[in-house]
Amino acid sequence: MEALMVETSASEPRERLVAFVDEVVRRLPHVRQRENALLYVRGLIEQGGRKSLQPTLFRLQETPARYESMQQFLADSPWDPALLVRACVERVAPEIGVVAWVIDDTGIAKDGRHSPGVKRQYSGTLGQIGNCQIAVSVHAVGERGSVPLGFSLYLPQEWCDDRERRRQAKIPDELVFQSKPQLAAALCERAAGWRLPAAPILADCDYGDDSAFRGRLHARECEYVFAVSARVSVYGPETVFAVPERNGKVGRRRSIARPDRKHESVRALAERLPARAWKTLPCRTTPAGEEVSSRFAFVRVVATHPVRNDKQPPREEWLIIEWPAGADGPSDYWLSNLPPRTPRERLARLARLRWTIELDYRQLKGELGLDHYEGRSYAGFHHHCALVTCAHAFLTLERLDPKAPRPA
Repeated sequence: MEALMVETSASEPRERLVAFVDEVVRRLPHVRQRENALLYVRGLIEQGGRKSLQPTLFRLQETPARYESMQQFLADSPWDPALLVRACVERVAPEIGVVAWVIDDTGIAKDGRHSPGVKRQYSGTLGQIGNCQIAVSVHAVGERGSVPLGFSLYLPQEWCDDRERRRQAKIPDELVFQSKPQLAAALCERAAGWRLPAAPILADCDYGDDSAFRGRLHARECEYVFAVSARVSVYGPETVFAVPERNGKVGRRRSIARPDRKHESVRALAERLPARAWKTLPCRTTPAGEEVSSRFAFVRVVATHPVRNDKQPPREEWLIIEWPAGADGPSDYWLSNLPPRTPRERLARLARLRWTIELDYRQLKGELGLDHYEGRSYAGFHHHCALVTCAHAFLTLERLDPKAPRPA
């Protein structure tokens, strides 16, 4: 989707933009905040070039006084960005036919050491270790588009322990270190309380390998299909769990079921499956409408770590394995808590759907300036992300129905 470049003469698109932003910013408490939000979103959508604050306001021909007001609005004003994101989500989600929520993170290259969360760290976006920030995000993906459900800036442990840098970046005192899966789980739990269709949550193995993360979402009754690495271990489908008898008449009564055999890696399990376990199924539809198929196996298993390390009762899940025809071995693995009667094709399509999130990031960063925020305020970063979400939401509605009025 290309950004909408609104010229001065294009009054209809601008009127729709104004009406849409006015609708979603009503939850902000002050008139000046709502005015600044509209101006900022206009700058993200209407103007080309870098979307950082100063050049954007210059292109919009705003005064230096407006720059001071906007700077305060972004960096210091205490408005809650979740209010704006929720308004956008509840407006757009019904229009796109939500089929899944997708968790991902993105690297934002930065110079220096003062932007909140910045350090030399690995970024999948950069494809290497670099000086960058990492933002964790969740997106609702539908048949007709997508909408971000929220962003959280990852703060490495060294940032959480550095009081001076925390003070300079205006990081709230109550914030403590959270891993990326913990940040993602919190975003999902927050969005679960909104007027938004529940849907299976998808994530790559950086999240799926974390058994505590899987357990936390399962406890919240969230369905998921998470990629896992080949080394993750499980108890295979032949495993029988039983509570051992107590030792003698006076021994302590046992309460935890134990397996009757050893665990194995998901790769080892895949390699011993019989030929009849593998089915060729459609798993993805290209933008051109072409159906893509691959070979999959679906096995009911119990993840090892919660049972062996956390002493939890065994919980059956789907293990989804992809082994493309002609390949030397399996290419991907997923664990899912979807019901046992879930159609196999649905499982395969959900497993392969996560890759569509790259299209979201391409627009959020390439066209709307998600990675252009140059301030050094923790709140400012999240305010910027919320306003980028607002711009993205408007463009999604424009693409679906460019002539539809945006209610005021």
